[in-house]
Amino acid sequence: MLKIAFAPIYILPLPAEHRFPMLKYELIPEQLLYEGTATPDNFFEPKPAADSLILETHELAYWEKLKNLALSPSEIRKTGFPLSKSLVEREITILQGSVQGALYALEYGIAMNIAGGTHHAFADRGEGFCLLNDIAVAANYLLQYQSIKKILVIDLDVHQGNGTAKIFQHNKNVFTFSMHGKNNYPLQKEVSDLDIGLPDGADDDFYLKLLKTNLPRLIDEVQPEFAFFQAGVDILATDKLGKLKVSMAGCKERDRFVMEVCKKNKIPLAVSMGGGYSPKIADIVEAHANTYRLAQELFF
Repeated sequence: MLKIAFAPIYILPLPAEHRFPMLKYELIPEQLLYEGTATPDNFFEPKPAADSLILETHELAYWEKLKNLALSPSEIRKTGFPLSKSLVEREITILQGSVQGALYALEYGIAMNIAGGTHHAFADRGEGFCLLNDIAVAANYLLQYQSIKKILVIDLDVHQGNGTAKIFQHNKNVFTFSMHGKNNYPLQKEVSDLDIGLPDGADDDFYLKLLKTNLPRLIDEVQPEFAFFQAGVDILATDKLGKLKVSMAGCKERDRFVMEVCKKNKIPLAVSMGGGYSPKIADIVEAHANTYRLAQELFF
């Protein structure tokens, strides 16, 4: 059974420009239920993550400041969100959803998180709408408690997974692969195990050729026992922040290829949604919904 983590949106004191992209987190499950891709049994609501889990990845000083709402004005600006108790609560709930999702992926072959993919969070700070790094926390959990020895992070958001890259910079058990816009945020990139910087205007053919050349090779070389897929849909041509020219069909083919390669190689796959900033919320929801449709089609 496809298991999907869904943390309902708490009432967050956000400016209007931040409320719009948050709408997708409510609309995606509604769409999946409406069309029959998912039933209520597919969804689970995680509890907030424990401090001990967070501290296996994040520094104590940072976590204490974050949970006590004691970040400096400069640190808050870098996260992009006004800091609040409800925001932190939602972040640690999303994080727990990725950990539980990873366990479901071990059981069923794939699992999803409606949110997650907070790859700009570092061990000691938040950036770019990311306070805590759910992929890194979940990966460390698998390494510590599930006898997993090698993990591949497949980060296909249009923005480099800089926080994830930095966290695992010296960890040979986690291979970080980021394919992103080379002229996009963050201005200062970190060093992943494999970075592929895409030029502005990269289209379906250019994008998919690179992915289909590199991902199978990585699977052969890395021999991962588990994979995390950051499936941001900000690669779409319609995305106001993306700078690429990938179509809806191209984005869906990206997801299909990642899932097919992992399934063929018997690699459990945990998927998080990442970014999406098209002006029409329907475009964002449709692109994300495709990811769930493919999971049902290919695995169940």
